[in-house]
Amino acid sequence: MLRMTNQREVIIEELKRLNSHPTADELYEIVRKRLPHISLATVYRNLEQLSEAGIIKKLEYPGRQKRFDGNTSEHSHIKCIKCGRIADVAVKPRSDLKDMIDDAMGFKVLEAKIDFTGLCPECQRGMQLEGLRG
Repeated sequence: MLRMTNQREVIIEELKRLNSHPTADELYEIVRKRLPHISLATVYRNLEQLSEAGIIKKLEYPGRQKRFDGNTSEHSHIKCIKCGRIADVAVKPRSDLKDMIDDAMGFKVLEAKIDFTGLCPECQRGMQLEGLRG
């Protein structure tokens, strides 16, 4: 059982307020406003411990810094391939798909993680503007 310290409570509160899926560095800058003496190493360590305990989610994508999510409900993410922005997808994986995999593979699916990649609206606009200039 993970003991809930004041530092952990503040980290969780700030993370749950955000929809941006921040990196540890980004969250550190936010938490530091409430806890000026907290160190970056403390934020990193607590984020790892909180994710291992299932209190928050750690999002890992190849070639990118880890990001963290205060929303632990089952949901998907979409990541912009240009700027790296990550957003929640409000569509849950279909339960019949889990059943089909259970039947076909003999596994008992406990969790489904379906993530998407694409271009966020801002990057799409930027590409359209570049096309107009080019």
